[in-house]
Amino acid sequence: MSGSPDGTPAPFDTPASFETSASFETPLTKLVGVRYPIVQTGMGWVAGPRLVSATANAGALGILASATMTTDQLRAAVKEVRSQTDAPFGVNLRADAGDAQERVGILIAEGVRVASFALAPSRDLIARLKDAGVVVIPSIGARRHAEKVEAWGADAVLVQGGEGGGHTGNVATTVLLPQVVDAVGIPVIAAGGFFDGRGLVAALAYGAAGIAMGTRFLLTSDSTVPEAVKARYLAASVKDVTVTTKVDGLPHRMLRSELVDALERSSRPAALLRALRHAAAFKHDSGLGWRQMIRDGLAMKHGKELTWSQVLLAANTPMMLKASMVEGRTDLGVMASGQVAGLIEDLPSCAELVGRIMAEAWAALGALPREPVR
Repeated sequence: MSGSPDGTPAPFDTPASFETSASFETPLTKLVGVRYPIVQTGMGWVAGPRLVSATANAGALGILASATMTTDQLRAAVKEVRSQTDAPFGVNLRADAGDAQERVGILIAEGVRVASFALAPSRDLIARLKDAGVVVIPSIGARRHAEKVEAWGADAVLVQGGEGGGHTGNVATTVLLPQVVDAVGIPVIAAGGFFDGRGLVAALAYGAAGIAMGTRFLLTSDSTVPEAVKARYLAASVKDVTVTTKVDGLPHRMLRSELVDALERSSRPAALLRALRHAAAFKHDSGLGWRQMIRDGLAMKHGKELTWSQVLLAANTPMMLKASMVEGRTDLGVMASGQVAGLIEDLPSCAELVGRIMAEAWAALGALPREPVR
């Protein structure tokens, strides 16, 4: 990046030709040590070693999803990513998990650069990570939550607006993002509705330090999601993405499907019975005992102020995502999705995607007026 003739910094000058070796410096890139202000979110069953290492090698920040892994699987996944890239990457953790401290210990021992959280971690957990030199980035959906985690020592916050996939709120990114940017003094990462370079420039204009994307990285050739499932996403229009509370009792944005329609018609007893079956299956996959799962449920209940029915329904989420994202069973699984799925039409590699986004960003910046209109 160059400066103007009078020496004034001009960080958005467009290079004559974008090269993927060029960098794009923001407070986010300086904080975590990546080349570009782009984050691949920690999607359960999706953000595994292959996707994370491909993202990291492309110059963005890959986030490994650990909530669906045992601690041994997490340790092995971190080592696998490390064997495939020298670039920084992160791990997403559940702050309310009973073994959160053990998982934090794995990150510290393995030298992971970033810890991200779907729920706000405790002050003590943040302090332990920061003392070990790990960058802490909680995801938040409200200004007051951003203010709280900043006061507790978080290094940055990821702000997801209602357009984002998975669990979501009802405030649009364009409303939530400036609220949070104005309220905190740490870097803010914008999520929900981003998929290209124009979106990156828009987020930077709002004051964000970068963008995070889930659905866009899910739909890459480096993603291990079955091709038949990717085809369902590519065929979807914007109107095919909906929000339902019938999976786990909380607003959940996903592709509309025959299964989602059936869930919305199902009775409460049938939903709870399904959740019990899924809880037993998750117990088997995760290696957790019933006692540990009950403790996690208690932590979730109080952390999110949920009813016991909602806590039980939460068991649906990991297993119904696994059915689609791992097993390719769109008839048995749900497909979490941001609204941008209706705008995505191809499956580039992570390197191609990141390079394209940065080229689009430079082009968008270059097209902006440089002097006041007289």
